[in-house]
Amino acid sequence: MLDIADELARWTEEGRAFAVATVVSVGGSAPRGPGAALAVDSAGTVIGSVSGGCVEGAVYDLCLQALEDGTSVVERFGYSDEDAFAVGLTCGGVLDIMVTPVGADAPVREVFRAALSAAAAGEPRALARVVRGPADLLGKALLVHPDGSYEGSYDSGAPELDRTAAAKARALLDAGRTGTLDLSEDGTHCPGGLTLLVESNVPPPRMIVFGAIDFAAALVRAGKFLGYHVTVCDARPVFATKARFPEADDLVVDWPHRYLRGTETDGRTVLCVLTHDAKFDIPLLEQALRMPVAFVGAMGSRRTHADRDRRLREAGLTQAELSRLRSPIGLDLGARTPEETALSIAAEIVASRRGGTGVPLTDSDAPIHREAAEAA
Repeated sequence: MLDIADELARWTEEGRAFAVATVVSVGGSAPRGPGAALAVDSAGTVIGSVSGGCVEGAVYDLCLQALEDGTSVVERFGYSDEDAFAVGLTCGGVLDIMVTPVGADAPVREVFRAALSAAAAGEPRALARVVRGPADLLGKALLVHPDGSYEGSYDSGAPELDRTAAAKARALLDAGRTGTLDLSEDGTHCPGGLTLLVESNVPPPRMIVFGAIDFAAALVRAGKFLGYHVTVCDARPVFATKARFPEADDLVVDWPHRYLRGTETDGRTVLCVLTHDAKFDIPLLEQALRMPVAFVGAMGSRRTHADRDRRLREAGLTQAELSRLRSPIGLDLGARTPEETALSIAAEIVASRRGGTGVPLTDSDAPIHREAAEAA
């Protein structure tokens, strides 16, 4: 639901009644993952998507029905071999979708209001909703803050349930993950009669591009398209200008290794080294390859890579540390222009993040949606 927070926050502030349909689990090949949402207001206005078009019409009708009934429901959609025209997913997957009405006096409205406002403002929060369990708990929600405090209650008569759910949701929030967790109805940690969908809203991951060159300008645009907060860093002020990088979130004039040493990174951060100049690259990579970031890649020819590898070994980096370096950066797309090169780099970043091979799908029998296949 938090993926459409901006618009839903406006609906909430305007006092609109609406129903929100959220993907709570997927099986097999499915177009969208848990947390994807579609919402319909009382006037029939629709925003968002849960399936890329396969079941949107049926979900739209469910939302209107939920607004009329005032109760939450969970519906399963899958492909039927017996009736290829039945409502379902032609890709062969299965979606479980929860529809929750949010009327003017709905018990979850205030929790939703706080969650949507925080998400629209980019503040970290986790929304934990009951997606399997007793009918009177279905759709109930807690909003969990980074310090472990929370708003709302499941009203179950078991206060331990709220505390346990908040603690587990906070762990997912700390990791920046959206997913499900199972609890017993009395709040013990053992899996039991309840399943919660926890949607985490965290700041976007960082992409730091070192080297204010023409290839960097194209990569900034690709990084923004992928949802990264993009920083460009270069020691040369004549190149690191807003005029050359209008879409960058941050422009930094500093020696790359010095900036990296002082800036905030985490396990989602992507570092792209495009300077291919040893005086910048070596001290930067010596530091980067010893940091717990998601991706470190460096541009350059095969000869540049060989020289870079030798220098880094002389600087004391181990084979394990060197094995983290993606160099030359990018997948083999035959790229020539800055835009094509940026696409090849972005493709490698996605493959690294999602566990992809980079092999054409035509030539592979591997599942298209890996996470869904692994969960099935």
